[in-house]
Amino acid sequence: MESVKIPSNFDYKKLKSLSFEAREKLTAIQPVTISQASRISGVTPSDISVLLVYLGR
Repeated sequence: MESVKIPSNFDYKKLKSLSFEAREKLTAIQPVTISQASRISGVTPSDISVLLVYLGR
């Protein structure tokens, strides 16, 4: 998942399927890859799945 990039201007707030905590943390930290996002405390595997579906992976 290190190769799956997240666009730098990605708006996590438009993904209503993400948990509130995940949206806040991802917005604050702005991870570059899905792998980095998965290591953030409070971001669950289901949040990562939502990101992957939205990014088309």
